[in-house]
Amino acid sequence: MANDDPAYAQDPCTVPAKAMIFAAGLGTRLQPHTNDKPKALVEVNGKPMLLHVAEKLMTAGVKHIVVNVHHHADQLRKFIETCHFPSVRFQISDETDKLLDTGGGLKKAASMLDGDQPFLVYNVDVLCDIDLKALCDHHHKQQALATLAVSNRQASRYFLWDHQRLAGWENARYNERIWVKSTPPAKFLKRAFSGIQVMSPAIFPKMTETGSFPIRDVYLRLAATHHITCFEHKPEGWLDVGTPEKLAKAQGFFI
Repeated sequence: MANDDPAYAQDPCTVPAKAMIFAAGLGTRLQPHTNDKPKALVEVNGKPMLLHVAEKLMTAGVKHIVVNVHHHADQLRKFIETCHFPSVRFQISDETDKLLDTGGGLKKAASMLDGDQPFLVYNVDVLCDIDLKALCDHHHKQQALATLAVSNRQASRYFLWDHQRLAGWENARYNERIWVKSTPPAKFLKRAFSGIQVMSPAIFPKMTETGSFPIRDVYLRLAATHHITCFEHKPEGWLDVGTPEKLAKAQGFFI
């Protein structure tokens, strides 16, 4: 059955015009590089991570980028003000007073992302050669509320999938599992989340959580009644620049 959400009226051959970059994190694992600057401004090959992500989004066709700020917010705000790209609008979602996590941060930025088209969400510390057009095409064809980019790699936490539908979440370090339904699927795949996703703005009125909360909790709550799916990409072209060791590795990752 076709979904009558206006977000699916989008041309399936295009990337959404809007995107949000999660850049408000404290960057604790990346210390000492984040002692005097936000994680988003730590450089990889002489270029801030924020710029790596923004340029990938703009190359794909994004025209409106929302960036949330908290840690060393003034530095990040001043840097964004210097980013002059033709036909691309940057907006700041200010979390200076309180860090809101991924779900709370997304909800705070809802007025900037709302509309009748899906939007991309990208973690600032992720370098990835993922095909954003293919991700968005998959989201459109699946008529999903949200589509998470995932890959088959070793991690401490996984989303669990039943035929590309979200079925649960696992913290392998503590042997903890949370299932969407009371009866888990007999067979499932576990895949690591890549920090990249595309969503329909229809998710905003369904986000009943308040304050600071992870988007993971929203997905696990909604997956019982809404289509939350995954898009699998190759793990070789992905890197989370979350520690000094990974930062060193990243210097030769993408030129």
